[in-house]
Amino acid sequence: MNNVNSRLRRARKTRAKIAELKVTRLTVHRTNTHIYAQIIAETGDKVLASASTVEAEVRKSVKNGGNVDAAAVIGKRIAEKAKAAGITTVAFDRSGYKYHGRIKALAEAARENGLSF
Repeated sequence: MNNVNSRLRRARKTRAKIAELKVTRLTVHRTNTHIYAQIIAETGDKVLASASTVEAEVRKSVKNGGNVDAAAVIGKRIAEKAKAAGITTVAFDRSGYKYHGRIKALAEAARENGLSF
């Protein structure tokens, strides 16, 4: 089993638990160059809010999309968009990634800006 399969196995277990709880989830995906965050409805069929380092506004303010500073910006942005959509509580789906570095920075920034999970 390679690293990708291990990560996807961990992600599947987390998503099954979140689906069982029937709560809105904040899911995160990262690549070497970018980080993406989406808030997905309880049913799993609709994206309620999204933010990423690919967006033009973020690219102007962030020099590199693949670092901790960029992740913090995305965490703040997704929290603001969630509040605008009337969402305050979510389940954090880290997609099988370890909770450190960019994933941790995004989560902490989202919490600081009013999102609770």
